[in-house]
Amino acid sequence: MLKLRPYKVALNGYGRIGRCVLRALFERGAAARFEIVAINDLADMASIAYLTSFDSTHGRFPGTVLVDGNFLYINGDCIKVLCSATPEGIGWASLGIDLVLECSGAYYTRTDGQRFLNAGAPRVLFSQPMASETDVDATIVYGINHDHLTGNELLVSNASCTTNCSVPLLRLLNQAIGLDYVLITTIHSAMNDQPVIDAYHHDDLRRTRSAFQSVIPVSTGLARGIERLLPELAGRIQAKAMRVPTVNVSCLDITMQTINDTDVSEVAKILRYAAETGPLKGLLAYTELPHASCDFNHDPHSAIIDASQTRVSGQRLVNILAWFDNEWSFANRMLDVAEYYLCIASK
Repeated sequence: MLKLRPYKVALNGYGRIGRCVLRALFERGAAARFEIVAINDLADMASIAYLTSFDSTHGRFPGTVLVDGNFLYINGDCIKVLCSATPEGIGWASLGIDLVLECSGAYYTRTDGQRFLNAGAPRVLFSQPMASETDVDATIVYGINHDHLTGNELLVSNASCTTNCSVPLLRLLNQAIGLDYVLITTIHSAMNDQPVIDAYHHDDLRRTRSAFQSVIPVSTGLARGIERLLPELAGRIQAKAMRVPTVNVSCLDITMQTINDTDVSEVAKILRYAAETGPLKGLLAYTELPHASCDFNHDPHSAIIDASQTRVSGQRLVNILAWFDNEWSFANRMLDVAEYYLCIASK
């Protein structure tokens, strides 16, 4: 079916992910396929315009940003800016949108999602994993199960940045050499649920500590998220997470006990083929160069395999390191899912 107009979307929440989604839309040339008609955020217009123009992590916006009243003009495109603390405070239907991109991270249940629908939103794509599998109609990792979307779903989750990094790798290696058990350590850059200096900031006491003075263990639901997408590995995955004093780019240290014997060269061959000519091309990248994390800032790949760090012990204990820009790659996957979702829904 020929699409005669851009898909119209609204951003609910304009923090790190919301701003990256908008920036990615313009930087990757998707403005012809999407039209952002509205942004809902509690910040004032001056701050919204300023943080759109200047970003400490991703640099200056490569275009024009202007303000006129409660309208933001991005490269000449007019975006209405709203300021509601609740989904019910906005008449989503009056905006004529096809999809709400929920980027606030504040909503986790089907009841939350229903609030958007009741207020007139036609469908919602969440930028976070939900509390349970039944809280959305589908949890999607692009490149893995996006083609399962039928267009009838009203509430969809884009999973998490770590799930988008890990699931393609685990499915690939499970199919190629078989996985018995998996242990994952997420080494994640600091986030805004941590204070800059020690403060009464969170009920997790570790998160009351300064984000930039320590490596801090935090809880993670990564294992549960992976099992939702790869049920064949249910009960065989454990995960933990560490926050480190960097502003962006994270990595997964993945240790796997394999079913079949393997070695470093075979693992490298599997991953390199998948990244360069195989089904994960464009989502997975592969490098053997001596990189540091900052080299992957603003990298859109879901995972970048650092092959220099691959280890195999005893033929069945495999360890790999995968980098990912936890902001930029996730924002790009959200746009990928949104485009496929709306294309299917319009047929």
